[in-house]
Amino acid sequence: MITEKPEEPEEPGTPLPFFVYGTLRPGEPNHDLFLRDRTASEEPARLRGAALYDGPGYPYAVEHPGAEIHGELVTARPESYPGLLAALDRLEEYTPGDPRNLYERAARPVTRADGTTTLAWVYLAAPPVAARLRTTGTPIESGDWLARR
Repeated sequence: MITEKPEEPEEPGTPLPFFVYGTLRPGEPNHDLFLRDRTASEEPARLRGAALYDGPGYPYAVEHPGAEIHGELVTARPESYPGLLAALDRLEEYTPGDPRNLYERAARPVTRADGTTTLAWVYLAAPPVAARLRTTGTPIESGDWLARR
């Protein structure tokens, strides 16, 4: 359950990269639709403290101590950032403060392949969804959406 206030960038309004773990990953259906020509870089990364659950055609990340999710750290091109942030919020049906959200956008530390960490936006299952998944959901044991098949 998301009970703490998300971490914030040192400077308010500073664009953060995005940690993507499902349909926005390379080779998945939403990657080209949303990220093509809008990113400066994409690199492998891990989100610690979250588990992955299977959803209806897309995954959910649920906070879970000791678990880890594999994905990509996506840095938007500066001129694309505002539009990309809005597009991803729409894709994830996220509206700040809306109790009907399926996901909540939260800033979390993400670990790059070289071991360094950076703060990134992550779409986590909203509290009611997370509670349901913990009880009756299907975990993706590997923590990797691409390896689920």
